[in-house]
Amino acid sequence: MDTFTEIRKRRLALGISLGELARAVGRSDATLSRIERGRIRPSYDLVQEILRFLEAQEGFATPRLTVGDIMSRALVTIESSATLAVAAQRMEGGAFSQLPVVDAGKAIGALSETALLRALGGPSARRARVRDVLEPAYPIVDEGFPADLLPSLLGRYPAVLVARRGDLQGIVTKADLIRGLRGTSLRRPAPGA
Repeated sequence: MDTFTEIRKRRLALGISLGELARAVGRSDATLSRIERGRIRPSYDLVQEILRFLEAQEGFATPRLTVGDIMSRALVTIESSATLAVAAQRMEGGAFSQLPVVDAGKAIGALSETALLRALGGPSARRARVRDVLEPAYPIVDEGFPADLLPSLLGRYPAVLVARRGDLQGIVTKADLIRGLRGTSLRRPAPGA
């Protein structure tokens, strides 16, 4: 990726208008637009000035979104005593790729499509229960957990459960996070705004 494409992507990710960047570095909107499109080659000093401004703004970036803002409140779970056939129907009916496994309202594990397919292909599939193919439980976070910390969790787990005072309230998957962040600036509003 060239520097000019990077400048534009970073500016847009911060929610900074072309005009704001132009004012910050003492150039016109038109000049910066041509730089971002690769129509003119700026001086090394101007590129460094632009990058310093963007880095300073990135230092002020803070999440506006919390897990509660982007979670899916329609939490579908499966009990550990359920048969694999029931689990398969629930996953297929809701187009889910994974389900939290609960007992008495508490998350005790997870069931993924992969684990379900492996188990259904086995000789004892008719008698098998969800507890027989249980995978580790998803992490549980509070509704106020910052959304910008989710990518690291979702890089290791397929979902994150959301709780309020210990009671499950929802779930966040990668698709939920993408949907929540799409078009949303992580830029902190100016003081007094």
